[in-house]
Amino acid sequence: MTRSPAVLALLLAASCAAPVPAALMDAPQDGKLRIIVFGAHPDDCEWTCGGTAARWAALGHHVKFVACTNGDIGHWGMAGGPLAKRRAAEVQKCAAILGTTSQVLDNHDGELMVTMDNRRAICRLIRDWKADVVISHRPNDYHPDHRYVGVLVMDAAYMVTVPYFCPDTPHLEKNPVFLYSEDEFRRPNPFSADIAVAIDEVIEKKLAAMDALESQFYEGGCNGGPHLVPDPKDPAAVAARKMQVRQEFVGYFSEPATRFRAELERAYGKELGGKIRFAEAFEVCEYGRKPSAEEVRRLFPFLPVK
Repeated sequence: MTRSPAVLALLLAASCAAPVPAALMDAPQDGKLRIIVFGAHPDDCEWTCGGTAARWAALGHHVKFVACTNGDIGHWGMAGGPLAKRRAAEVQKCAAILGTTSQVLDNHDGELMVTMDNRRAICRLIRDWKADVVISHRPNDYHPDHRYVGVLVMDAAYMVTVPYFCPDTPHLEKNPVFLYSEDEFRRPNPFSADIAVAIDEVIEKKLAAMDALESQFYEGGCNGGPHLVPDPKDPAAVAARKMQVRQEFVGYFSEPATRFRAELERAYGKELGGKIRFAEAFEVCEYGRKPSAEEVRRLFPFLPVK
């Protein structure tokens, strides 16, 4: 990215002068939405909102997936650098399938903590992407890395607009809409589906992304074992294992459409909403901008216009 000498001078003086407003930076001028999604591991973003991301990308909008740890203990038979590199390569394959951008942060799997350095890192990523929408896990979840991603992203909400917080990265003049991705945890409070998106037309892309995450699903991740992995010299057994994984995901990804049928019918109408097989859902976080129904349809342009 090329910047003018005036802008570069402003950046170099950030520690002693007023922070550079985002409007002075080279912002995209294509009129497209910019969405950034934070997950704990290199597979979480693809799992939680790969379908919606594919729908945004198909319309030319810009979606970035950020894995906040490198996933280096997420396998039963390998760990460390080799696994981290393998998982980074897997999500790059997913990005090519979904039409997204992918980044993996170099934090150890299982060791993510809520620190000021991590809050600053999340804040800078949101600002650099000039996000209209930010999506993350909720802060109540089974995995500590998931919970702390939720806390870190929520702690960055509002702070992304504060000029003298991380003044080296131009602040956003308008707070993004912050959303939680769907989960089934009920304490201390259950997920509430404020937005439900049909993903039937991109389900094959989402399933293909899951297939690309071989270390996690074909091989079973950290809770798998060699019993799951057939001899590669037995193509029938390999095909059977791949079909087993696919059918499991067909079941997983159809559950939200059943759980949030009422929300889908409100968004798509009773007839169409009743036929949707696959969906993803999101809850509006009260810490970001509160979108009106009209803005929700602008931010999710594949929702029907009423």
